[in-house]
Amino acid sequence: MTATTTARAGTGQGAAQRLLPLVEEFLGGRLLLRLRAWDGSTAGSGGPVVVLRSRRALRRLLWHPDELGLARAYVTGELDVEGDLAEALRTMWAAARHRALAPPRLSAGDRARALRTAARLGALGPRPPVPAAEARLTGALHSRSRDRAAISHHYDLSNAFYSLLLDETLAYSCAYWSGTEPEQTLAGAQHAKLELVCRKLGLQGGDRLLDVGCGWGSLTLYAAERYKVRVTAVTLAAEQAEHVRAQVRERGLGELVDVRLRDYRDLDGGGYDAVSSIEMGEHVGDAEYPAFTSLLHGMLRPGGRVLVQQMSRGARAPGGGAFIASYIAPDMHMRPVGDTVSLLEGAGLEVRSVESLREHYTRTVGAWRDTLEERWGEFSALVGEETARVWRLYLVGGGLAFEERRMGVDQILAVRPAEDGGSGMPATPGEWYAP
Repeated sequence: MTATTTARAGTGQGAAQRLLPLVEEFLGGRLLLRLRAWDGSTAGSGGPVVVLRSRRALRRLLWHPDELGLARAYVTGELDVEGDLAEALRTMWAAARHRALAPPRLSAGDRARALRTAARLGALGPRPPVPAAEARLTGALHSRSRDRAAISHHYDLSNAFYSLLLDETLAYSCAYWSGTEPEQTLAGAQHAKLELVCRKLGLQGGDRLLDVGCGWGSLTLYAAERYKVRVTAVTLAAEQAEHVRAQVRERGLGELVDVRLRDYRDLDGGGYDAVSSIEMGEHVGDAEYPAFTSLLHGMLRPGGRVLVQQMSRGARAPGGGAFIASYIAPDMHMRPVGDTVSLLEGAGLEVRSVESLREHYTRTVGAWRDTLEERWGEFSALVGEETARVWRLYLVGGGLAFEERRMGVDQILAVRPAEDGGSGMPATPGEWYAP
């Protein structure tokens, strides 16, 4: 007698034995997972153990038999994974891909049978409440007020949280693992990324840089200190603006850095030598992106350069998905990198370089995930267990998305040509990568 045929000796089938066949039938294939239910019964063999800690987990999946239902059950702790969470997600995504290629034909009888099983297990009932960590946005998509709320939901979690998660630069974007150091740390890789951005932009002392979506000021502070450029730093997140201003005062950069808490659509002026947008364009929105690229063009002097570092998705990949949209980055939009290049060119910019950093993001997210796990108790005490679980799922899932090429990240360098067509660009990019 094994766990796959009986819940416990003498008690017949338990919840796990009833549920696993239904799940596999719905997904259209066998799962290399084990399932353990709230009654102690288990089913399946091999791989990580998916634990349904309560009937409420099943109820959530009945109301939302999709990624969002699974995410809600996980972040509340009603569903858990013992073993490798990344392997469990790989298995589920593989099954989902299989289902998309060959969806099972579920009859009305199949669905009725599933409901009868849920009723026998006591899982039917009202819709469970939405977890507190889920975003609740109102208003028109990408209106100024909604964008402020979306940015605040993620970036105003607390400076203490991001200081705990990130390295000393507080760079919350893909690092650049240059390989110049045998044992390069995350901080070293972030410094390498900041240096690469400054070199691509051709920054020189006295230049004017517009940093759109400046985050916690990693590029702003680096460019002002290292290259002595005058930086206008723009963010919608109040916590970020407060941090950058404090750093400007502490480092004596008041004459070089101007921090503005405002929407990019409210920017005026122009004549900048360089513009940077480091993983901010994902928040702009699809319909709004042409106006955004026009703004980038308009902010530059002729011969000025813009560097956009931005996440992308494959031509058929869904991008962020329901979990990301509900818990991490509401209203985020990603597109294939070629589409972004076309939009930049459509605004009158000449694209000169596109560099994929996809594998670099796998390493970056892995470093953040290691920090989260190593200091789990501190994170849970700071933001609560539910939010900590949101971030565990986010970092594990995000790392896999980059690893499996469902998402990418790219540095796109463009220039606003002069009237005579001149770009002022170097003949070769070798100097960008020189030690």
